Amino acid sequence: MIENFASDQILLFLIIMALTASLAGFFAGFFGIGGGIITVPCLFYIFGANEIDKSFLMHLAVGTSFAIMVPTAIMSVFTHYKHKAVDFSVLKTYGIFVVLGVIIGSFFAAYLNTKALILFFSLALYILAINLIFLKDKTKLKLKFNLFQRTTLGFIVGFISSLMGIGGAIMNVPILKFVGYTINRAIGTAASIGFLISVFGCLGFVISGLFIEKTLPLSFGFINIPAFLIFIPITIYMAKIGATTVHKINRKKIAKFFGLFLIIIASRFLYDYFNF
Repeated sequence: MIENFASDQILLFLIIMALTASLAGFFAGFFGIGGGIITVPCLFYIFGANEIDKSFLMHLAVGTSFAIMVPTAIMSVFTHYKHKAVDFSVLKTYGIFVVLGVIIGSFFAAYLNTKALILFFSLALYILAINLIFLKDKTKLKLKFNLFQRTTLGFIVGFISSLMGIGGAIMNVPILKFVGYTINRAIGTAASIGFLISVFGCLGFVISGLFIEKTLPLSFGFINIPAFLIFIPITIYMAKIGATTVHKINRKKIAKFFGLFLIIIASRFLYDYFNF
């Protein structure tokens, strides 16, 4: 892929990758998300500019996003844990059903074409953005979080996350808040769930990618190796900064700006869907 670039193109490629990794890593730590909401769109356009089969552009972007999230999530969880903002007991109950949704969703995604995944990503992003913009820390809605709720919500979050290449915290944080967690503890705990999503999402896209007939350049399954290697050191460093920052500033205002940013991304993807 990158070996076919001229020297100035390689430099531009590295700059774009570095900037994307910085934003993805920071927001991964700040919001407890996996960073895929930023990583997936950027990788989609980067891969699209490099003569990769259009039928697998989103698959490669989503799979690579999951691979990048694994070490980033570890750093994010560790930092939140130092601030005593992680409840690992959630992993033994709710987390199990999230993982089930991820496994089923990752293999389901392999049977969808890129255009279908673009539409799904765009529509889901609109919903998540609206939730961020109108997010309120005080709400009258409370969940008992019984077995039915854990099963249903966990599976839905895992399934949606697997098709989007995200850590699911943008959905898990509100859910955990409704159960009674403080905002910082909800973010830290959601980051731990995001680690499970990234691990099983990565494995799912590696396995499903190995069964396709097409050969994707410099990739292992649906994981692009150069993108993975470039993103890892930057996202790990920035995730630590983001996780530390969230405990010092007003997250609510940043969340609204981030929601508006997501609407822009969703609109661009919707435009691409109609012109794909």
